[in-house]
Formats: sequence, C-alpha cells, structure tokens
Amino acid sequence: MTREELKNYLPQREPMLLVDESHREGEEVISTYKVRGDEYFLQGHFPGNPIVPGVILCEMMGQASALLIPEILDGQTLTYFAGMDKVRFKNLVHPGDTFVTKSRLTARRSNLIFIEAEGSVDGKLCCSACMTVAVMSKK
Repeated sequence: MTREELKNYLPQREPMLLVDESHREGEEVISTYKVRGDEYFLQGHFPGNPIVPGVILCEMMGQASALLIPEILDGQTLTYFAGMDKVRFKNLVHPGDTFVTKSRLTARRSNLIFIEAEGSVDGKLCCSACMTVAVMSKK
C-alpha cells in the first residue's frame, strides 16, 4: 500500500505521517519510512549529527501497525497509544536510512489492541516495543 492509500486508514498527515508504504505478509505487517533529513524532528536533534528521536521511532512503529486492524480504521475511529512496554533502543537512525517496521497483533480486548513491533535499518534492530492501542470513536 502506498503513502496515499495509507491515508484511507491513518488520520495523520504531513508532516506527521511517518509511513511511506506498507503490506501484509501473513500475520505480519511490514512498513517502511525513508528518513529524508528535512523532517521537523531532526532540527536541533542534534546539530551536526542528526538522529531520529526515540519517541518518533515509537510513533513510526505505531503508525506502521495500522494495517493490522484495517477493518476498524473506517474513518469514524481513531487510535491512541494506551501504553508501551519493553521499549528498547539498540541502534541509531539517521537521515538517509530506511526504517523498516515489522509488527504483529498479539491480542484484542474490547477496544484495546496489543501489538509487538520492531524497527530496523539494513537488518540491524534499532527499536522494539510492546504497544497497547485504544480504538475510540472520533466523536
């Protein structure tokens, strides 16, 4: 799915849309984002050595997981982080890198979705997390 197609499922828009493409492989969703270098979150983080902030890596993984629940993302609902556990940062992400997220649904309870995700660059693990997402009506 292209960036434009993802806009049918994700409410985020530029400059906060952090997924370029996404597809399902069995129970897993694989998504990518190419860090261009002109993103707002790189301004001042850090001058002369820009690094994608860890919180942004978590946001990338959260957005990248949207195709795990496309039937819920109907334009009338929004997803919100309800929790993150076991968040680990292993390697840095820089401009020019393509951040690849692999995510899978681990459980659903009422309006809560539980997801395991990991993000890597060139096969090297950069970030991993167990995320809880709450699905709520836009109203």
